[in-house]
Amino acid sequence: MKAKSIFYCQACGYESAKWMGQCPGCHAWNSFVEEAAPAASVTKGRKVARSLPPGEARSLPKSLSEVTMEDEDRYDTHLGELNRVLGGGLVRGSLTLVGGDPGIGKSTLLLQVAQHLSADGWPVLYISGEESLKQIKLRALRMGTFTDHLKLLCETNLGTIEEIIRETSPRVVVIDSIQTMFSEDVTSAPGSVSQVREATGVLLRIAKSLGVSIFLVGHVTKEGTVAGPRVLEHMVDTVLYFEGDRHASYRILRAVKNRFGSTNEIGVFEMREVGLVEVANPSEYLLDGRPVHASGSIVTCAIEGTRPILIEIQALVSRTNFNYPRRQAGGTDSNRVNLLMAVLEKRLGLELSSYDAYVNLAGGLRITEPALDLAMCMALVSSFRNRAIDDTLVAFGEVGLSGEVRAVNMVEQRVGEAMKLGFGGCIVPGVSAGRLQKSYPDLRIIGVSTVAEAMEHFA
Repeated sequence: MKAKSIFYCQACGYESAKWMGQCPGCHAWNSFVEEAAPAASVTKGRKVARSLPPGEARSLPKSLSEVTMEDEDRYDTHLGELNRVLGGGLVRGSLTLVGGDPGIGKSTLLLQVAQHLSADGWPVLYISGEESLKQIKLRALRMGTFTDHLKLLCETNLGTIEEIIRETSPRVVVIDSIQTMFSEDVTSAPGSVSQVREATGVLLRIAKSLGVSIFLVGHVTKEGTVAGPRVLEHMVDTVLYFEGDRHASYRILRAVKNRFGSTNEIGVFEMREVGLVEVANPSEYLLDGRPVHASGSIVTCAIEGTRPILIEIQALVSRTNFNYPRRQAGGTDSNRVNLLMAVLEKRLGLELSSYDAYVNLAGGLRITEPALDLAMCMALVSSFRNRAIDDTLVAFGEVGLSGEVRAVNMVEQRVGEAMKLGFGGCIVPGVSAGRLQKSYPDLRIIGVSTVAEAMEHFA
């Protein structure tokens, strides 16, 4: 008898009896994979009482006044950048998914978290399905000393893992990685849609019923999203992405979902021999090595969550050798660059249609905030005219299609960050110049209403 099979969409988990080119649920192409159909339950058609796992009490409804918020509801990871991204610390009973490219430092980060939490006396269980105990110890020896409160386990069977968690009662558990875990109740291979969904469901039940904080390490696809069904990201409480070039020293931790805090915060780390080291002042770090008196270079200020970050914008405009000019952007939206170049060509009369243009945000950050428009326009014109911009100036503001410079949010924080790092002046939207000059009388505030006015302030 032929075994029955079912097709799952890898993007959203949609089920189908036959293969389809496009998923009706999420409209993704070629995302269906074939897996064995789950066995039919012999209890179908009659009611069966659900048995609770050993040691787990049946939950009862509570009124809102009975729910208490205590200090121990959050754990201090002793990594300020991670605490910022998590919303103030690790929440008890939370399920956190950490994704990133191979070799980016996901396992290193979580091993450091386990090191700090175990040093505070919290029992921590680190479960690896990809590395042996000796491989984990080799990485741990570079980070310093560990206490006996940290326990290591190499296991992929979800049933065994659940038993050990209930027996040892850890406060924090690290699963590295969710794609290697498998349940004997599911016939498909580890890493499949069914296995990932089942494993996440079991771990979610453990986290909520026992109050255990669980970290899940997730692999990513070539598109940069966590591998597996999209329902995986919906089930967990927090989704963190580790970004950056694996060959560079910087790493950026970004929250794309957080039920306990903001999703706009980022954490900046530097990879060293001893592990990941926090970068307390990202602005100073990102501006390190900036060229002096170079055309096409200017500093702007972006807002990530509540943190102002100074970034150098570099632009290179050169005459094209092709029929169609090439436009390329690194760290920002290339369509936005094309729009700004059209504004410059229309409002300033610059003949940019026969020139290639390259824009780059130095440092590896990716920011699409409109407040960077004015700085990108100035960098493009600076490279086109081969005239350097004053190195002591910082520029920010949104540029409209008519060439006007519009106001942006949190201008005081942006100007304060520029002043803290020793810049002498700021080119800001004209509507904000008056109150900024009163708040910062020792700083040169230049208010501009149009792009044409901003181009008058070259060195």
